[in-house]
Parts: sequence; C-alpha cells; structure tokens
Amino acid sequence: MYRKPNEEVVTAIFQSNNELYTTKDFLEIGFVFAPFSLEEGVVLIRPDECYRSKLTNQVKLNTKELEVSGFGKEEHILLVEKGIEEIQVGHLKKVVLSRKLEAKISKSPIAIFKDLLGNYSNAFCYLFHHPKVGTWCGATPETLVKIKEGKLNTMSLAGTLPFEENVEPKWGAKEIEEQQMVSDHIRNSLGNLMEDLKIGQAESVRAGNLWHLRSGVKGVPRSETSLLNIIESLHPTPAVCGIPTKAAQEFILQNEKYRRTFYTGFLGELNMPRDGETSLFVNLRCMEIKGDSVAIFVGGGITAGSDPEKEWIETQNKSKTMLRIL
Repeated sequence: MYRKPNEEVVTAIFQSNNELYTTKDFLEIGFVFAPFSLEEGVVLIRPDECYRSKLTNQVKLNTKELEVSGFGKEEHILLVEKGIEEIQVGHLKKVVLSRKLEAKISKSPIAIFKDLLGNYSNAFCYLFHHPKVGTWCGATPETLVKIKEGKLNTMSLAGTLPFEENVEPKWGAKEIEEQQMVSDHIRNSLGNLMEDLKIGQAESVRAGNLWHLRSGVKGVPRSETSLLNIIESLHPTPAVCGIPTKAAQEFILQNEKYRRTFYTGFLGELNMPRDGETSLFVNLRCMEIKGDSVAIFVGGGITAGSDPEKEWIETQNKSKTMLRIL
C-alpha cells in the first residue's frame, strides 16, 4: 500500500500467491522493492488485484521534543572518522554512513502506516509485505526517478537541518557543497542517456521535522535509452552511497556493522498499466517490522568538512521522524 507525495489517493496492490518474483530488466508491470545492493535481487509484486481509495481522518501526532537514546554513539563517531580519513587521502569525495536502531512497538503495521500518511503528506508513504521478504514501511522524501509520457523527472537531494517553527534554514558550506556534488553526479551519470537535461536551482524543502536542499532535474531520454540504463546510472545515488559510487559502496559494505538490505534501496510503481508510468523512490526514513519490534535506519553524508559529533546529532534528528510515529 502506498501514497505518492502531495496526493490523497492510497493505492493497494495485492499478488494472489506467495511466490517471490524478481526483475532484472525492469520491463514487467507491478511494484518493485529493491535493495541497496542490486545483486541481492529486486523484488516484484505482481498487481493481481489493485484498489485505490481516499483516506480521511488522519491523526496528527504530538510534536513535542523526543528523547533519543545515545546508544551506539562512540561506534558511529569512529565510523565517521574512518570515512573522513578515506576522503582526506583521496579515495573518496563523499560517503554516506548509517546505523540501525531497534525499538519495541505496540502498534500494528496498519496503524503505523496510517500515522505516516497523516503526518508526512509530502513524502512517499508505504507499507510493504511479502512472506518471504518481511514487512517494511516508511515515508521517504526522495524521488529516484519518474518517467511519464517520455519525460524524466528526478531530484538532487542532500543536506539536513532540524525544522524550527518560523525559522528559515541557514545552510553552511558543507551542506551546499554536498548538494552540489549530488547535482554534478546526476549530470555526469545521466547526461549521455538524455536528449536534454536540466537541473534547477537548489531550494529548501521540508520533510517532516527536517529541512533538506533539493534541485529538480528534468530530461528527455534518448530513444535507445532503457529504464534499466537509467536506474543503473542513478542507483545508488550520492545521497545514500557516495562519490565515486563503487568505492563508496565498497567502503560501506566493509565498514558498516550491519547489512542495509532494503534501506537505501528503492521502491515504487513499475510500468503501471493505468498510464504506463514508472515512479520510483529511494527507501529512506524507513523501518523494518518484525513482530513487536522494529529496526530504524539513519545515516548522513560525510565530506571533508564533516564534524563527527555533528554527524551523530544529524542521525539523532533523523531517527525522530520514525520514532515519533511509534
């Protein structure tokens, strides 16, 4: 089940059996759920039954300040310091480093999904279940790619500041540089696949209790460009992996103390028959639900100008997006 950003309609897609289907070429129709490392296999939910409905009476949550545990601080700071060292010796320009938190829950997955819908109207909110994969939900602010009527839309998203009422965000050199790196990477990755590519000015956008810097990206794919070409050029994005991509991904896989699985993968509609649209989102601000406990994933972009203590605080701020729902 899912709802696209700034829309009212919730879509539910059901597959009629428990087979685990995958896609390699993205030519099928359905809903895809892809991991951070595509070698692990991209799950495809076949749309055997499809329902759409407007959801009303969504409850806003209390916005009071949350206390977040400091567990894992020392380990995360050491990881960030190691990432900064790799940047300083020239192996990387940027790397996104993350951690996993665990919490107990008393809400059902459906109740969590409804609360996400009611509180994150400008995010892609979803609840995913497959008996051979598990249960995930989230409210992600980042588009991987949207293709409709032969036109491509994506975004360059980076930088994070906490939201304060009636206060405009003040971006520092580190956040501005990080967002520019993402824009440059998209231009370099997509440029040869497009007839035309335009990247807009960076602007501040709010996602729940956080601010981000975002530039809109528009293009027209060349006739010979496939959806697989586009996905492979964009995923994993610098916003979830780093620059250069392969070296950053290798560093992440070797140094993070857990497997990301579907966190920082992507998900969404693939060639949906209503209008042939593909609409994919990066799996950020998400959780994996297992019985009465959840795993929440948070990370941040590390550059030469990063401060390990501030990076820890950023992950604390990001964790509140999902913890507040619980």
